[in-house]
Amino acid sequence: MRVVITGATGFIGSALCRELHKQYEVVALSRDPTKAQQSIGPLTTIVQWDAKTLDAWEKTVDGALAVINLAGENIASGRWNHATKNRILHSRLNAAEAIVKAVKHVEHKPGIVIQASATGYYGSRGDQILDESSSGGTGFLADVCKQWEQAIRPLEDLPVRLLIIRLGPVLGAEGGMIPKLLPAFRFFLGGHPGHGSQYLSWIHIDDVTAAVRFLLETAASQGLFNLTAPTPVPAKDFYNLLAKTLHRPAVFPLPASMLKLLMGQMADELLLSSQRVMPAKLLLAGYKFRYVDPKSAIESIIGKHDNLRSD
Repeated sequence: MRVVITGATGFIGSALCRELHKQYEVVALSRDPTKAQQSIGPLTTIVQWDAKTLDAWEKTVDGALAVINLAGENIASGRWNHATKNRILHSRLNAAEAIVKAVKHVEHKPGIVIQASATGYYGSRGDQILDESSSGGTGFLADVCKQWEQAIRPLEDLPVRLLIIRLGPVLGAEGGMIPKLLPAFRFFLGGHPGHGSQYLSWIHIDDVTAAVRFLLETAASQGLFNLTAPTPVPAKDFYNLLAKTLHRPAVFPLPASMLKLLMGQMADELLLSSQRVMPAKLLLAGYKFRYVDPKSAIESIIGKHDNLRSD
């Protein structure tokens, strides 16, 4: 019942460790085991790896129930330049290729490999409804996602159940987009980016962890799955809901020209792109979302955490 998780110290990874250790033996692979132990806590076993090469960590894969690969450089850690883009891409490719090598090398293959990807795969598509059968888009993030997914596909030739999860923007108190937005709203400077009609395909962190567990435990699940709530909304509606929950106005839309000047290509692909993504396969598999309404999702995050309240 061992589940091996890479990227376990991140926002999603640490939440997933907390969810899975209730029933499974969780092993987290980390470049810095001491820091990881402090971040994740004593209930998870930490094993060192460099996210590139095979080493002692591959023993954790031998006979494991599942490997969940979330490793990759944060795409929103700073303005994109050539070096940043290389780190974003190769951190993902290196980790995926290392997992493939480990799974091929060990005698007892893990039953399941779950590989992270993102809805950035679809590019900016206006109000077009997108599901797992939709084609890939264009742009840096779309190219990264395509290569990231391709890097894990050699496992399709092995007796391993392979799943690729395309994650939308994740809502939570300890990471994701909401904590980054709070300072502006607290100082009455919050507003939606650009014209605000671009679609935001959000998902609550509780649904991310529950959906991953659902897929892990649903033997028939395989292939691609969008991890987004079934109710994508225009950015303007989302930002207005956040403002209302914080008892703040949202009267200062951020002009696209200003965002592009400050953030360059990153603004185009993270804030101004439009992705109306539906979790068609997840719904068909029978998953029941905990948060379908963005209002209840935002309220659950703001209302239960004093550090996120504005008054």
